[in-house]
Amino acid sequence: MISPASLTELRDAVLSAPRVIAVGAETKPRLSAVDAVKISTRQLRGITEYDPSEFTFTALAGMPVREIIAALAEQGQYLPFDPMLVEAGSTIGGVVASGLSGPGRFRFGGVRDFILGVRFVDGMGRLLRLGGKVVKNAAGFDVPKFLVGSLGRFGVIGEVTFKVFPKPSTTLTLSLPYSAGTMARIANSRFEAAALDVLPGSETLLVKLGGPGAALEVLAREIGGQIIDNTIWDEIRETPWSYKTDITPDQISNFKAAHVSCGGSMAFSHTLPARGMTLRGDAPLWIGGRPCFAIEAAVKQALDPQQRFPTLDD
Repeated sequence: MISPASLTELRDAVLSAPRVIAVGAETKPRLSAVDAVKISTRQLRGITEYDPSEFTFTALAGMPVREIIAALAEQGQYLPFDPMLVEAGSTIGGVVASGLSGPGRFRFGGVRDFILGVRFVDGMGRLLRLGGKVVKNAAGFDVPKFLVGSLGRFGVIGEVTFKVFPKPSTTLTLSLPYSAGTMARIANSRFEAAALDVLPGSETLLVKLGGPGAALEVLAREIGGQIIDNTIWDEIRETPWSYKTDITPDQISNFKAAHVSCGGSMAFSHTLPARGMTLRGDAPLWIGGRPCFAIEAAVKQALDPQQRFPTLDD
C-alpha cells in the first residue's frame, strides 16, 4: 500500500509500479480486488475551496464524505444524491469512482449530475485538470462525468469539484403499503417526492418529502400512510447489502430480499441477482456481464496506453 500525501506524491505513486489501483476507505472492497499495487488516497484530505454563495466546493479525493456533509450543513447546503456508506467512512473520490448514489438520485439525479471538475493522474503520470470549478457550460468531452463509475481504471482521482443545493428546511417520511401502482402514482404526481424506496420484502414503500413544514403536512395527508422517523434514511445510506443491480419497477416483486431504491431503478441485495455489480464479497465483479462501448477503449488508450491500471473487466 502506497499512501501519498500530496498530488505530486500521487503522481509519483502511479509511476512507481507497472500496475496500480487506487483505494479510498475500501467500503466497497470488491471494486478494487485486483492484482495490483494499491494506492491509498486517505492522506489526501481537506476541502481546498468552498464558496457557499456559488454553491460549489472542491475537495481532495481522500476527504471523508461525512466531514464534507458536516461542512455543507453549517451553510444550509447538501449533496442531494445522498452519498452512500457515509458512516462507514466513504471518501469523496470513492463516491466518484464507484458512481454509487443513494435515494436522492430519484428526484435530483446521481453523482454524475453534480460533479463539475476533477484533477487526476493518468497512466502516463500526467496530472490533469479537466472540467471547471463553477457551474457553466464547457466545450469538449466531459471527462469528469466519464470518470464517475470508472472504478479507477482510467486514472487516479486526486481532487474533485461538486455543485450543491440548499438543504430543505423540513423533511418528512411516509411509510405505506407497496404496490407498483402506488409507486407510479406518487412518482408521476405533483408531490415531487425527494425519494421513493421499497424495503426488503417488497411490502413497504417509503416516501421522502422536502420543503416547508406546513406544505409537507398537507401533502402527507393527500398521499396517505404513516409518518415515521426520518433517520430511516441514514440507515438506508449505510446499507448492509453486498450487491447492486439495475431493475425496472415491474421487477420489484421478484427482489423480496433486496432494498429497492431510486424509484425502482436500483436494488441492493445480499443474494446474487441475474445482473449487477458486486460491492462486497467474492462474486465476479460483473454478474451477468456488462455493456461495452467503443468510447471506453478509445479513452483507455488515450489515458492509459501502457495498461498501468486494470481494465473494467479485471
